[in-house]
Amino acid sequence: MPACASGANSPDGKPGTAIYWYYSDPAFSPPVWTFLSGPECVFGEKPRDVLAEIAGQIAHEFQRTPIAAAKIGSQPGPHTLRGKETNVWADAATQTFNLTMIGQKVTITATPVAYTWDYGDGTSWGPTPIHGAPLHEDRIGEQTQTSHVYVATGRLAINLTTHFNGTYTVNGGPELPISGQGNIPSPALPLTVWRAETHLYADNCFQNPRGVGC
Repeated sequence: MPACASGANSPDGKPGTAIYWYYSDPAFSPPVWTFLSGPECVFGEKPRDVLAEIAGQIAHEFQRTPIAAAKIGSQPGPHTLRGKETNVWADAATQTFNLTMIGQKVTITATPVAYTWDYGDGTSWGPTPIHGAPLHEDRIGEQTQTSHVYVATGRLAINLTTHFNGTYTVNGGPELPISGQGNIPSPALPLTVWRAETHLYADNCFQNPRGVGC
């Protein structure tokens, strides 16, 4: 409280107002308020109006935040076989961004929560919370939750959209939810689907090096 009243960390050196955070369980009526955290400094002549204004702008600010897209991986890749399992996965990270809004220090956190897959052959899946993972080399070809079997050969591209939920804090206060999601597309991952052919020959190549298949 004294540091807040003295203007410490204030953008213009003017005193701030100490804010105490409480929450209530909606199951109780009348509400029972429980202390959550505080005090936190809010600077400005009308601190409550400042918080409300930030709340009104934060969803728009979240959509403008430069959230890094997830990276796509595939096994096998960049070539795979028709009729075989191709494992894909997304590598996404929780990200934080610091900014100033109306003279207040605001931190936005973007957390990946769901993924929409487009396998490039007209098949899509999601949104799903499953992001997949790479397999050990001796397990490549096994079915996974995110794997896909291609039925035709050709060149295609795997696409992915990662859905992020957002939260924000004002001057180090409690985390508050941001309405809406950030839907971030990843750079497409090129993939070529080949076919495999098996031929059986009767010739022994050691005995007849000129035989068919030798």
